[in-house]
Amino acid sequence: MSHALSESLLERIEVVTGDITRQPVDAIVNAANESLLGGGGVDGAIHRAAGPRLKEHNRTLGGCTTGLARITPAFDLESRGIEHIIHTVGPVWSGEDNAALGSQREDVLLASCYQQCLDLAAQHGIDTLAFPAISTGVYHFPKQRAAKIALSHVLAFLTSHEQPRKVIFCCFSEDDATIYHEAIRTRHQWMSSRLTYRPDDPGR
Repeated sequence: MSHALSESLLERIEVVTGDITRQPVDAIVNAANESLLGGGGVDGAIHRAAGPRLKEHNRTLGGCTTGLARITPAFDLESRGIEHIIHTVGPVWSGEDNAALGSQREDVLLASCYQQCLDLAAQHGIDTLAFPAISTGVYHFPKQRAAKIALSHVLAFLTSHEQPRKVIFCCFSEDDATIYHEAIRTRHQWMSSRLTYRPDDPGR
């Protein structure tokens, strides 16, 4: 990816700190568990904000495998302008922290989460999309590593898709937001050395 191209694409990316359920977007991503029936952290917050109809709807979906995603209505969040929730199940980290980026199975599964969510957003004409920091809470995915995976796959997707027009990384804290800003600042260094995720091989 050329320097000029990545600079242009960065205009479609924003890093914010706050409540993902109050972002001015068409859709939000939920860092869900495999049941899709709610849990702690951002998952619980989204379920509370969307109301009980979300859980009842998700009971009909049969769950979701790690690395995949499902899209649902936003239910009570529609009053805030959010039309869809994309639920994705991130991996629990058990890899080697110092291993090359892209070399761990968890890296590939997390990359698949972002790819699946972006694919669904494009398919459903979603113009603005907000992501939480998938897997970096109780699943203990290293935050710097996760931010690089998120950024690289969003940038790659935006090179060939007009939608979503805007992608927001919604962070829990200013410290987390700093990690994303640093990943953006140093992207030319680490993106040239990472191992590339292959969408046809999410279980490598």
